[in-house]
Amino acid sequence: MKVLVSDNLGQIGIEMFQEAQGIEVDVKTGLPPEELKNIIGEYHALVIRSATRVTGELLEAAENLKVIGRAGIGLDNVDIPEASKRGVIVMNTPGGNVVTTAEHAISMMLALSRNIPMGTSSLRDGRWIKKQLQGREIYNKCLGVIGFGKIGSIVADRARGLKMRVVVHDPFVTPAQIEKAGFKSVTFEELLGRSDYITIHVPKLKDTIGFINKQTFDRMKDGVMLINCARGGIVDEKDLYDAMKSGKVAGAALDVFETEPPGDSPLFEFDRFICTPHLGASTREAQTNVAVAVARQIIDYLLHETINNAVNVPSVTGELLEKLGPWLSIGDKLGSLQAQLIKGPAKEVVIEYAGDFKELDMAPVSTAILKGLLTPILKDDVNFVNAHILAKERGITVTETTKSEADRYVSLITVRVITTEMENSVSGTIFGKNDPRIVVINTFRLEMVPDGHLALIYNIDKPGSIGQIGATLGKHKINIGRMQVGQEEEGDRNIIFLATDTPIPEHVFEELRNLSLVKTVIPLEF
Repeated sequence: MKVLVSDNLGQIGIEMFQEAQGIEVDVKTGLPPEELKNIIGEYHALVIRSATRVTGELLEAAENLKVIGRAGIGLDNVDIPEASKRGVIVMNTPGGNVVTTAEHAISMMLALSRNIPMGTSSLRDGRWIKKQLQGREIYNKCLGVIGFGKIGSIVADRARGLKMRVVVHDPFVTPAQIEKAGFKSVTFEELLGRSDYITIHVPKLKDTIGFINKQTFDRMKDGVMLINCARGGIVDEKDLYDAMKSGKVAGAALDVFETEPPGDSPLFEFDRFICTPHLGASTREAQTNVAVAVARQIIDYLLHETINNAVNVPSVTGELLEKLGPWLSIGDKLGSLQAQLIKGPAKEVVIEYAGDFKELDMAPVSTAILKGLLTPILKDDVNFVNAHILAKERGITVTETTKSEADRYVSLITVRVITTEMENSVSGTIFGKNDPRIVVINTFRLEMVPDGHLALIYNIDKPGSIGQIGATLGKHKINIGRMQVGQEEEGDRNIIFLATDTPIPEHVFEELRNLSLVKTVIPLEF
């Protein structure tokens, strides 16, 4: 078996490959995409970090590739759907660099507070500007932590050790879970208004791009200091520039940028802006951890067919995987749909398997449901190995039930999610051998294909409502590829699923929401 290491990897990981019997490793870093494409066909495994882009074109050329291993967490540079389609397992190494990244955020906060970078550069320039570099204590200051995942929770703990007052906001973690860890759970508005320092620890998602912007800065305390060691693009850099120019933000520390490298950023003109070139995970210990983890995972798979930390396939035998494949797909989509429909942090997930599942072990399907539910929140941090653990850490109770018959269907999976604000139920099944369908949403029955650019619309069941929707989309030259209509069992509403050939822009969604017979419009992605 041949392994290609295409990005820098800790030497210990390379040595593990070299010592494994039956494995041959080549280290070829920094290859241009065309060169990589020319040689990838001879390899069975590819080890990457963030530099190599694993595109559909590269995967097409990788005719022998079985597994991709990312030494780290983020998988933005991997086309996971295309890898799954081609049967290539994608693994990452969550947990290997969480302490390192948390410590970097604390380091940035301290360096910002005491003007350490400017003090160093001024002395090197032969200047003694002690009076201009007066800092501030962090003792008894309020630190607002946005995001209480693995990294955010460690930052909160370290800040508590520094005797800071810590408040936390995470819309996907129950207040009880945050308070159980010893911190105060607050609303986003409270966090902005109370914090002397704000540190960001959320994944880069559609909803978090530009999340910290002019409107957000306007609601912060005057003189606030901002730290972002999460992902570039979460902070709108133009709005940060304006907020620093006005003095609203007294200082900012970024380890990540919208574009990396950032080039000649206007932010560099501020003395109280400090930055590092995406060093959050860059320590000797972290790189050793992820190198060992990725090497061990790939060796285990190539030599023993053991799957660990895969983001696109559960840890099951090939025989069971073949039988469960369609159910894993619908399970993931049911979880993903719930994540997009619910409001408030989830407290409980109830999974019901009804009908004829031929005595299959459905535990991997339950894992797929949890992974689908958590992925929009945690992105690359969640996989088939840790989904249950992450749910437990977030205070989510998971219950599985079975019954021998399914109403109207041979087999049916129902996922009910209870949050701090609501309860929501969705059901799905398989048509034929491999076609997933969503067939029930609460009191609505329908047949929805969970694929493509979708919109969920609740409307009043009156003549003309569907015509209004079609006319609005037609006006913007958006073609409806599929439409499924479901009727409320007792009531006057319909539920409509639209699949369009192109994504519906946000301004068109707003126009749909303003139609007289439309109650709710929700964009969906699978």
